[in-house]
Amino acid sequence: MQVYDEANVLAKQIRESEVCVSYRQMKEEIAQDATSKALIDEYKKLQMQLQMAAVAGAETPDSEVQRFQQIGGLLMANPTTMQFLLSEMRLQQMMADVYKILNDAAGLDMPGL
Repeated sequence: MQVYDEANVLAKQIRESEVCVSYRQMKEEIAQDATSKALIDEYKKLQMQLQMAAVAGAETPDSEVQRFQQIGGLLMANPTTMQFLLSEMRLQQMMADVYKILNDAAGLDMPGL
């Protein structure tokens, strides 16, 4: 059971890390601004649709690409939403790095990591 104990220690360290704390603070701040939250939600929805279309090899309507770019421009022009997106990317990168370390330790062959 030592592995699970260590996993719980790691979970606590992640929760208390500057990256995770910053993300949670920014997430709370965004949640209090309905416009920013709606824009971020729409941006992420469009991002997912565009990624799924690319993976499937499907044609993406220019209007969706243009809307995605417009919303992205609005989000990057606003310091709060830009900071939120950057903090989210840092957290995702940290989690990907941790997963890769664990994946490598287990000897799993997971392409793309």
